[in-house]
Order: sequence, then C-alpha cells, then structure tokens
Amino acid sequence: MTTHTPIEQHPDLAEMRSRFERVTATPTAQAVEAMALLTGLYLAASPWVVGFNGLSTLTVNNLIVGVAYALIMSGLISAYDRTHAMAWAATAMGTWTIVAPWVVAGNVDTTRTIVNNCVVGAVACLLGLAMAGMRDRRRDRVAPGPASRTAPLSG
Repeated sequence: MTTHTPIEQHPDLAEMRSRFERVTATPTAQAVEAMALLTGLYLAASPWVVGFNGLSTLTVNNLIVGVAYALIMSGLISAYDRTHAMAWAATAMGTWTIVAPWVVAGNVDTTRTIVNNCVVGAVACLLGLAMAGMRDRRRDRVAPGPASRTAPLSG
C-alpha cells in the first residue's frame, strides 16, 4: 500500500511558489502591474475621453475589454504562480483592442478612434508580454548544479 503526499506539499511546488513571489515583489513587476491597471482603466473610459460619437458597439467593447484587462492584470500579482497564463490572455486582449475598430464598428470614419485603440492596444499588448516574460533574473544568472543542492556554499 502506497501513500501519496498532497500536491500542495510537494517540494517543487513550494520552490516554484517562492520563485514567483520573488518575481512579483520586484519593483519592475509592480510598475508593470500599475501601468497595466491604468491602461485597462483608460481603455474602459476612452470612449468618453476621446469621444466615440455614434459608435456604441465600439464603446461597449472598449468598456468591457478595459475592465477585464484591468482585472486580469491586477490579479496576476496577487496570484502570479496560479495565473501566469493569464498574461497571454492580456496580450490577446491588447491585440483585439487594435483590430476592434474595424471588426466591431465596421465603417470607422474617425481617426481618433483608430489612433486611440491602436496606441492603447499596443501598450496593453506590450505590458501583457512584459508580465508573461517575468522571471527570477537572479536564478537565471547562476543556475545551481546538482552539487550545489546538496553541499552548502562556503565563503
């Protein structure tokens, strides 16, 4: 009869969670989160800031995508180890924001809606990629070998 320990107590999982906690505690990760939150809130408010007159479908689209983007990106820092893949969803949302004026609104005859969505979408996409690319840079510089795990470092 074999007994199995719960997955929550697995040493690899504990090490991975501590690594993710180190990554998300960095000033860079916190700055990306803050900029992403502001980007999502601006995207949600942009129809009224820029003035999407007569484009109600694009207004609703930007409101929904902006709120969802802000919620996804703000949730990444609090539970990064379990929601890391959501950064790729945020990147897709940024890409959708770029193409939305043509897909959702059909005939877009105002330059400001196109410029607004392309700029905000590009920023959202870059922030999503930045969050997806976060990793522990200290660990990447010196990868411990098998001997370093068993023997303490002297010095």
